[in-house]
Amino acid sequence: MVDLETSPPSPKQDTTGGGGGGGGMGELVDFLYRDLPHLFDDKGIDRTAYDAALKFRDPITSHDDLNSYLLNIATLKFLFRPQFDLHWVKQTGPSEITTRWSMVMRFLLLPWQPQLVFTGTSVMSVNPETNKFIRHVDYWDSIVSSDFFSIEGLIDVIKQLRYYKMPRLEMPSYHILKRTASYQVRKYGPFSVVERDGDSLAGSDVFNDLAGYIFGKNSASQRMAVAPPVNGNTQASSSVDEKSEIAIQFVLSSAKSMKSLPTPNEGVKLREVEGGIAGVSSFSGKPTESIVKEKEKDLRCRLIRNRLKPKPGCLLALYNDPDATCEHIMRNEVLIWLEEFSLD
Repeated sequence: MVDLETSPPSPKQDTTGGGGGGGGMGELVDFLYRDLPHLFDDKGIDRTAYDAALKFRDPITSHDDLNSYLLNIATLKFLFRPQFDLHWVKQTGPSEITTRWSMVMRFLLLPWQPQLVFTGTSVMSVNPETNKFIRHVDYWDSIVSSDFFSIEGLIDVIKQLRYYKMPRLEMPSYHILKRTASYQVRKYGPFSVVERDGDSLAGSDVFNDLAGYIFGKNSASQRMAVAPPVNGNTQASSSVDEKSEIAIQFVLSSAKSMKSLPTPNEGVKLREVEGGIAGVSSFSGKPTESIVKEKEKDLRCRLIRNRLKPKPGCLLALYNDPDATCEHIMRNEVLIWLEEFSLD
């Protein structure tokens, strides 16, 4: 995720003159870098930069004046507690600025507080007479047409309200950079795992050995804190139909560094995963090996179709005990590391 405390990137900007002038538009770009991170915090955005007749459109929302626009922001803040991340701002026309962002929020009125994720761009039009923003249009990455009113957009929201059984525990840290209709692109930080090689994703002996380390079968006879998910790491050849090398991993809590972790017994090893950029798709139901292969193949094809470069192999993340959780509320994820990724 973009570090807003450092200097912003230097995007390619429109250098044509007109409405607001090059210097005026440049100042507005800098202003948005400073102002938009406050969209949902207590400080809020600077309303003096917006025209009273501001028109706002996104796939499911429409407002025709500044007051209703600000009320919409306040309502989202109250109901969803959004986490808004600004990736870049650039001038894209004589009187136009485009921003790229991602937003993660939870619907607090539902008991399970589902997570909703939106990523996309905002096109901000500037009134050349006042040098204030007069129009704001959002485009979501997850749908084809973002024109108001979008049935596709409404369905996209409703799908994200589905109930999944998710553990309320620490998880590996990541930021969502982009969300399409079928997958997310995430940036993971480093995390520690204890792992053992196996022949299948459901090998009971492997799970028993890893559980033994967690519950004290280690050099310090120390019980360990774990963080979901449980990962099945398949280091496959280029074809998912060929035999894969499989390692089952338990993600360890970040409370301890690798150096402070007790040494595992023979056959089990500790490893620090460097993190990086990954494409991730989620699904429910029992994660059988045939289903996982199908999900990996589908995700890999979609990534390649979108001109991304997936690495060989995949990671299966399990957030629930398959033997103790109803299939339709299980949460599983297939993760494929990417060679590179850019939001430009």
